Amino acid sequence: MDILNFFKAVRSDIANQQFDQLNTYQLDKPEYFNWVEDIFYPLNVQAFPNSPALLWRYRDKERTYSFQEIYDLSNQLVNFLRRHDIQKGDHIYSLLPLVPANWISLLATIKGGFIMMPTATNLTARDINYRFETLFPEVMISNQANAEKIDEAEQQSGKKIKLKILTDGERNGWFFIDEILKENKQAEAEKTLADEPFLYFFTSGTTGLPKVVVHTHFTYPFGHLSTATWVGAVHGDIHYNISAPGWAKFAWSSFFAPWNTGATIFANQVDGFVPKEQLEAMEKYGITTFCASPTVLRMLIQEDLTQYDLKIRICNAAGEPLNPDVIEKWKNGTGTVIRDGYGQTETTCLVGNLPGVDLRPGSMGRPTFLYDIIICDEEGNELAPLEEGTICVKMDKARHNGIFIEYLKDSVRTNKAFRHGLYYTGDKAYKDEDGFIWFIGRDDDVIKASAYRIGPFEVESVLIEHDAVLESAVVASPHDLRGYAVKAFVILSEGYSPSKELAEELFGFAEKGLAKYKVPRIIEFPESLPKTISGKIRRVELRANEANDKIGNVKKVHEYFHKKY
Repeated sequence: MDILNFFKAVRSDIANQQFDQLNTYQLDKPEYFNWVEDIFYPLNVQAFPNSPALLWRYRDKERTYSFQEIYDLSNQLVNFLRRHDIQKGDHIYSLLPLVPANWISLLATIKGGFIMMPTATNLTARDINYRFETLFPEVMISNQANAEKIDEAEQQSGKKIKLKILTDGERNGWFFIDEILKENKQAEAEKTLADEPFLYFFTSGTTGLPKVVVHTHFTYPFGHLSTATWVGAVHGDIHYNISAPGWAKFAWSSFFAPWNTGATIFANQVDGFVPKEQLEAMEKYGITTFCASPTVLRMLIQEDLTQYDLKIRICNAAGEPLNPDVIEKWKNGTGTVIRDGYGQTETTCLVGNLPGVDLRPGSMGRPTFLYDIIICDEEGNELAPLEEGTICVKMDKARHNGIFIEYLKDSVRTNKAFRHGLYYTGDKAYKDEDGFIWFIGRDDDVIKASAYRIGPFEVESVLIEHDAVLESAVVASPHDLRGYAVKAFVILSEGYSPSKELAEELFGFAEKGLAKYKVPRIIEFPESLPKTISGKIRRVELRANEANDKIGNVKKVHEYFHKKY
C-alpha cells in the first residue's frame, strides 16, 4: 500500500472506531516524502478547501482559517523565506505564544525542506543563548514580547541571524510577518528524503542540560497516525488541545493528529489559565474532542462541570500519569471518560485507551498500532506479565513507527536509548495478562525504602482522592535507618490550610488505601511545586532539595512527620 492510501485507510478506521485491522496494513515506505504536499494537500486542501482548519481566538478577537487559506499563507511564507536566501536544511526557531503563525510556519518548514525548532516563550535570554550555542538558527520567528531577549542572546553569541520575523508591531532588524502577503500563493515543494530531519525538540530533561531530539520527514508525521487513533478527532470535529507551542505535545495534538484526519483545530490564546473561562470557551465553540494534561483536568474539575453545555464526545489526557479520581469526577460532570495515553518527546503515542474500546481505569491502555511494545530488563529480556521493567519498543526495520532517529551530536545518549534491538524509554511499568500497561515512574523517580521499590504515582493517586488535596508529588527523602522515606508534597484545595491535624488526617487516609510500606512518612505543604515549562512536576528538583536540606538540617514550617517515621 502506498503512503496516501495508507493514510486514507487509517482515517476511515478512526472515523468508524474500527482498530483491529490497523496492524494488517503493509506500507511501502517512500524514498521521498513531504507531508504537506503528499498528505495535507490532497486529503485536506483538495478534499475540503473551505472547511475550517484553524479556529483561533484571543480576548475579543477570533479568526477562522480554511484549509485552503492556511495552505496559501504557508506557501507565501515559503516564498518569502526563499527570497531572503533561506535554503533547504536551514534552521528556523519559532518562539511564539498561541498565534496562527505557529501553524503557518510549521507547514512552511515542511514544504520548504527547512528544519524547525519550536521554542517555549518563557525561556530566558540565557536559555536561548544555550540553544544558540547548541544550534544557531538562520531564521527566527517571534513576537514583540520575546524579541528583546532574542536580540540579547544573538548579541551574546557573537553571530548574526540571517532573517528575523516579527508577528506583531515593529522592531529594528526585524521584518513584520504581513510582508509575506505580498508573495505568490503558489510555491514549489522541496523534494525531501523521507529520512531527512525536519523537526528538532529540546528535551525538558530531569537531569542535566537539555538535549536535542531529531525527527524526520517520514517518521514523525506518519507516526502521529498512532496519536490520531487515540485522539479520535475526524473531519467535522473541533479539537482542542491545551498545550503551549514549543513542546512536543503541541505538535502531537495541536497539529499532526487532528490534521492527519482533517479535523478543525481550536486555538484559545489566553493570558493566564482560568478554569471557568476555559469551560466557557469550550461551551461557546462547541469543542467535540479535547486533550489536556492531568494537571489541567484537576483544575477544571474544581468547577461545577454540570453547569456547562459541553459537546465533548472524546477526552484524552497525557503528559503525566492520570489519577482514577480525576477520571471519575470528569465523567460525573461531563458524561465522558478520560482516555489516558502515553508517549514522549522522542515518540508519537505509544500506548493509549482508544475511543470505543474498553479501558481499565488507572492503566495507560494498550500499545497503539504502529508499535510493538514490551517490558524489558536492562539486558533486553522480555519480562513476564506483572513484572516491573522498562517500557521498550522493538525496532523492527520492516515495521515503521514514529520514533526519533537520534539525540543530535550525542552518540552516548543515543546508544544508551537504542540497544538490544530496542528503544528504551527510561520509564518503568508492567504489563498485565491482557496487555494493558500500568505506569510506575521514571527510572530516577522510583523510591527504594527499606528494600521496597515504590512508584510515586501509586501514592499520589491515593492522596489526590482526599478533598483537601489539589495536587501532590511524592519523592524519596533521606532517612538514617531506612535509607529513604516516602515524602509527599501536598498542594491544598481552596478552603484548607496547613496544620498538624490535617497532616494526621492525610496520613490516616493514605493508610486506608496503600500497603503499609507505601504510606508517606512525611508530609509538607509547600506554596507551589517546581514544574517544567510544559507543566510536569520536577520530582528531580524536590529530591535534590530534600538531600540538601538533610545535610544542612533545614527545619521547615509546614512539614509534619508520621508517628511511625
